[in-house]
Amino acid sequence: MNTHELEQLLMQQPVSLLHRLARGRISRHFRSGKRKLVDLLLQASAENRPGLESDLQTLIEERAHRPQPAHIEKTRSAQARPRPAPTAASRPHKTDDHSHHEPPVSLHEWLSGIGVPPPQPFIPDAWQVDALAKLAETDVVVSVPTGSGKTYVAIEATKRAIQENRTVIYTSPLKALSNTKFTEFSRVFGPGQVGILTGDRREHSQAPLLIMTTEILRNLLYDAAGGEIDVRLDTLGLVIMDESQYLADPERGVVWEETLIFCPSQARLLLLSASIGNPQDIADWLTAIRPTPCSLIRHTKRSVPLRAGYLHPNEKLTPLFRTAGIPYGQPHLLHPEAKRLFMEYEEETGPSRSR
Repeated sequence: MNTHELEQLLMQQPVSLLHRLARGRISRHFRSGKRKLVDLLLQASAENRPGLESDLQTLIEERAHRPQPAHIEKTRSAQARPRPAPTAASRPHKTDDHSHHEPPVSLHEWLSGIGVPPPQPFIPDAWQVDALAKLAETDVVVSVPTGSGKTYVAIEATKRAIQENRTVIYTSPLKALSNTKFTEFSRVFGPGQVGILTGDRREHSQAPLLIMTTEILRNLLYDAAGGEIDVRLDTLGLVIMDESQYLADPERGVVWEETLIFCPSQARLLLLSASIGNPQDIADWLTAIRPTPCSLIRHTKRSVPLRAGYLHPNEKLTPLFRTAGIPYGQPHLLHPEAKRLFMEYEEETGPSRSR
């Protein structure tokens, strides 16, 4: 899709969809009109056009499959005519299932497809290929849903750095996650190639791939700033910061900020997260404070769709919503059996039972 075709497709969309597309890409986008908003989206996506196209197609598909109320034109014409205020007797009773005439999903349908998928050849997604290509030239912020394959990008980038005789540091916010990654990466790269530094564990500290909590890396950078040069920092080629949404943490976010600010300029930065609310702002900030520009790789389609269920204390399992998937934007579409179980639980545990 060339620029003109993308521009025409954007102009065909409602402003509400364009504002959803602008979240995380354009600050203060609600102040822009439609024409200005399209221009800003095209400018913001100059370095990551596939990401914008992917997000746009996802939003268009969601809008196309969103159920529409019946008799829209009749409703609009009726709203245009003045009507007397309804009395209590004539006022329609509100239900959670209005405008949905299809039967709710059965438990069998809701459970279908869950399990271990059949083996198949691994083919990287387009965003994974794009992230690795960008990382060869710039810092990179990867913002994709959980289960999309962020670890693949981290592993491939680490392989490239090690082949170039560069040290790699992988940080996480939790010691438990650091221990898990140490075990996982030791299987991938070999035990002697992976080290770990946490508050209570220190193994293979001279390995080419070092896993540590973010606080440990911040302290290493503090020591380097004070003249205590560590050989690992001299050869540092890549810093991977997992769960980088901790930048917004009120108590610990300063650790991530200082780590990014003090990170050696010769090292590439790779930030991974599934829940950064403003990834474009983070990429812009890194571009402003570091000599190397920062690219944003964003992908919104879930590789592993989410389903929501409700397990009653009596061990009765039911879908939480009328649909197999989660009806985003319509949380009121509860499954009838789930509502029945809610009421049953309230009756069993209500005040009358506690007397």
